[in-house]
Amino acid sequence: MNEIAFGRPQEADVVDRLRQANIPFLSLVAEDGGAVVGHILFTPAIVDGGGRHVGQRVAGMGLAPLAVVPDRQRQGIGSSLARRGLELLRADGCPFVIVLGHPEYYQRFGFECASLHRLTCQWQGVPDEAFMVLAFDPEAMRGVSGVARYRDEFDAAV
Repeated sequence: MNEIAFGRPQEADVVDRLRQANIPFLSLVAEDGGAVVGHILFTPAIVDGGGRHVGQRVAGMGLAPLAVVPDRQRQGIGSSLARRGLELLRADGCPFVIVLGHPEYYQRFGFECASLHRLTCQWQGVPDEAFMVLAFDPEAMRGVSGVARYRDEFDAAV
């Protein structure tokens, strides 16, 4: 499904590697008539702490990928998956979620430029506006700064 949605195999390969990594994750799918038409995945992410957290790692989640098959895009499927996933993570006490994506799309869920929170992306050359964070718990994130990192499995897809 991810390969069809993105038109390339990298995202599907990352999902397969993450599933094999035996890590906690949140994966949601949208189905229509028994066929999967959308998928969202949240996996552990960390901030290598700066500010008052120098030398500490602050754990949250990373959103990637969010995929909807092409003929079902722009019908609210991706938005429904994102809202539900974020709702579950917030209820579970997750302090933040990072995402690398289209600002116009992700801002509707409350994401904002990570640089506003003194967070930078692990990968060089990522446009500032494309790397975003949603801080669920402002108190837990107070004074947190540094490099935000997805799991190593994502490196091959970037």
